[in-house]
Amino acid sequence: MKYKITRRLIGYFSAVLLLFSVMAGALFQILFTQHTANLHKQELKERALSVAGTLSQFQKAGTGRRGPGMGGGYGAYLRFIDEIAMSKVWFVDKEAQSVETGHRGGSFSDDGLPEGAEEIIKQIFQEEAGCIQKSSIMPGSSSVTTGVPVKDGNGDIFAVLLLHSSIKGMEQAQHDGIFILLFCILTALVFAALLSIFLARRFISPLKVMYSVTGELIKGNYQAKTGIKQNDETGVLAYNIDELSSRLSAASEERKELDKMRQDFISNISHELRTPVTVIKGSLEVLYKGLVTEPGEMKEYFGQMLSDVLQLQRLVNDLLELSRLQNTGFKIEKVKINLEDVLSEAVRSMRQAASGKNIVINLKLNNSPFPFYGDYGRIRQMFTVVLDNAIKFSMPGQPVDVCIKEGQEECTVIISDYGKGIPDKDIPYIFDRFYKERTDENRTGSGLGLSIAKQIANKHNIEISCKSIQGRGTSFLFRFNKEL
Repeated sequence: MKYKITRRLIGYFSAVLLLFSVMAGALFQILFTQHTANLHKQELKERALSVAGTLSQFQKAGTGRRGPGMGGGYGAYLRFIDEIAMSKVWFVDKEAQSVETGHRGGSFSDDGLPEGAEEIIKQIFQEEAGCIQKSSIMPGSSSVTTGVPVKDGNGDIFAVLLLHSSIKGMEQAQHDGIFILLFCILTALVFAALLSIFLARRFISPLKVMYSVTGELIKGNYQAKTGIKQNDETGVLAYNIDELSSRLSAASEERKELDKMRQDFISNISHELRTPVTVIKGSLEVLYKGLVTEPGEMKEYFGQMLSDVLQLQRLVNDLLELSRLQNTGFKIEKVKINLEDVLSEAVRSMRQAASGKNIVINLKLNNSPFPFYGDYGRIRQMFTVVLDNAIKFSMPGQPVDVCIKEGQEECTVIISDYGKGIPDKDIPYIFDRFYKERTDENRTGSGLGLSIAKQIANKHNIEISCKSIQGRGTSFLFRFNKEL
């Protein structure tokens, strides 16, 4: 298992090399044999034609007849050919019998005619062919037989010159070639093994690092990184592992933050529920034990319990609302709306609550429609939450100003009150759940209103921010991007 990739690479390279070598060796064998045979046939043909031409010249220079009395020079040349032809020579007539020279009888070669010689002789006399060759390319017995006509003074064929030669040295050359090929194969196999080991180490080294890093990720160590920088598939895989590590680390931190928020949420909601439940429980115990019998006093206890129940109901409703908005699967149904219409309706719905504190809500519009895609009811709810806070923290008789400032690409809604303001240290936390001032003005608040407004803004890609100066008032700004 330790060197499995190395063994595989060596096996693959060796198999491919051997297959290629066998194919190359077979092709070399065929081409070399054919080329050697063709060279030998061409050489033997040229020799045969040269000898036959010389014999024809002797015949023309003689008596012009065949047989005895052709002259001593002709016979001497034939004897000379028998010595220097470098192959077996036959000088035969149409019946495949030797031609008498007058000086030496019998054939030049005492052996019998080579295989296929009768066919060559017959074909030359019948078709008056110039040169006919037959070859036998067999391992250990490769040979070539060449037949050419010999003509008399009248241009008639009176004999055939046969040359038969073994192709010497071809087997030895083939054996040498095979030996060289085997030597090259063995050398290539050694280099292939070394190359396989080098490549395997080069591949395995980053794989070992990635194996170690993934093991750390499994153990929960999301800070582990491969650190591999390669411009290839291995580098891409290492980058993906590093990216996965980063995302798992971010998810782990987010999970820790969510766990903390969940604990804070449970702690906060327990605190928020404890007070009204304790008050209701105390009032019920007093009434149950009959400690209060006066109708007026009893009515006061019932009123207090009703107020606490309404506060609990409001808290539960706000929690459900916030839970729905924070759910990633919660979808906002967006339609094209006019921002000024939504803002006007929100102001109109809050004017009655403002009149109880003698507060006037001043609304300043540009009287130019600002198209925006969103949920009409949710956008109205967002404005209502902030208007309710503005009224709640304003002194009686103070105004609340609402205006729209429109630019080329965006529109900003500003809701301002002139109350006591928010301390600078508290501004970063005003959109957190259950964050609220412990004042008489906010005694009935759930601490979830601004969190709900923030979630609605996020769902609509609205930028919401707060500016406040203690003793002078607070402004909430809603920045909308223009949508065409």
